[in-house]
Amino acid sequence: MKFFETSKYHFFKKSTYISLRWIGIIGQLISVNFVYFFLNFTFDFIICNLVILLGILSNLFLYFIYKKTQLSDRSAFIFLVIDILQLGALLYLTGGVTNPFVIFLLIPSIFSSSNLSFRTNSMLVSLTIVVILILTFYYLDLPSPISEHFHVSPYYFYAIPISLIIALIFLNYLAMSFGTQSRLRREALAKMEEVMATEHELLSLGGQAAAAAHSLGTPLSTIKIIAHDLEKQFKDQDDIKKDIELLSSQVERCNEILRRLTLNPVEEDEFIDKDLSMKDYLSEIISSFKEISSKKFIFNFDQFSNAKKITKSIEIVYGLRNFIGNANKFSNETIYINLKSDSETTEITIEDDGNGYPKDVLSKIGEPYLRTKDPAEKSKAGLGLGLFIGKTLLEKNFASINCRNSKTRRGAEVNIKWNNKDLFYI
Repeated sequence: MKFFETSKYHFFKKSTYISLRWIGIIGQLISVNFVYFFLNFTFDFIICNLVILLGILSNLFLYFIYKKTQLSDRSAFIFLVIDILQLGALLYLTGGVTNPFVIFLLIPSIFSSSNLSFRTNSMLVSLTIVVILILTFYYLDLPSPISEHFHVSPYYFYAIPISLIIALIFLNYLAMSFGTQSRLRREALAKMEEVMATEHELLSLGGQAAAAAHSLGTPLSTIKIIAHDLEKQFKDQDDIKKDIELLSSQVERCNEILRRLTLNPVEEDEFIDKDLSMKDYLSEIISSFKEISSKKFIFNFDQFSNAKKITKSIEIVYGLRNFIGNANKFSNETIYINLKSDSETTEITIEDDGNGYPKDVLSKIGEPYLRTKDPAEKSKAGLGLGLFIGKTLLEKNFASINCRNSKTRRGAEVNIKWNNKDLFYI
């Protein structure tokens, strides 16, 4: 019955439940006292009021002592069991299934069916059926002045519990179906809001990137001019000239990146103009980092890795770059990149030999602007943004992302996995 399982939304609003219980308790008090004092029915009046007092005390406990605003699946089950047993005891004292108010015995389980889990509701329905069957054969008569010559056919008498059970099952199924659809709509709305929030963050980042591009343009131009002058000044010193040429090439690379940000954010890198295998994609990305990093990159891949071409996607490239760049930033000496690709899946693992993710941010990875509370890890103040961008871009392209601290090395580990049908040309 997985159709009915959306446990994320299995709860009761406590205030609503308390209000409904007060209505039921007041109704019980009015009914018991009215038929005893005004209709002259003979029954154990004192015990009936003590049973009602049990309901009052449980509701006062719920109101004053139970501090949570929502009742969990388990808590709601306990209080609903109390309701069923309390009403069952009251009906036992007042005629069993012949009491016209026996219909109210169905309310607790029907109420639960649209709010609680299928398992919990099934137990409540079973308990209700047991109570109905007990009240069919065991109860105290409710004699009245007008009942001396009243006779009920056995067929009619036994039809009462049967009709109650049928109504109970039908109404529970109906309420459960409507409740499930309502929860599914809430889940869909929550997912939509999450996606919209992510898109908003990306748009915000795009605006910030454009602003940064305009701000960085002038200092980069200055560096380029100075580098050009230095190149002329030290043209006879090969070692210095080599460093200046590297500086100039990196300034030009920065200008190219800024140009794409300001003019055409979705313009692709040159090597993306043609489809490549995942091995070649990673090789190109790693090479771009080797040009600017003194860290050691170890790229391992299966000799028989899937050689199919990947659909062109700048989002995949930038997503992988963000994760590899993050590993480069926080590693001590070495970054390990492993590729496995067979006929079904493609899996990339990125590890570093740094200090790993701070414990207080592990559960929040993927959120922008993460900040650790650990003073020893303040160097990782910018950890969240790169992970957020990388995770968002890759998940948008059907990847599943798992970030954790490495079990084989002490650093951070990112596992990126695709089903090949989502990644490769078919």
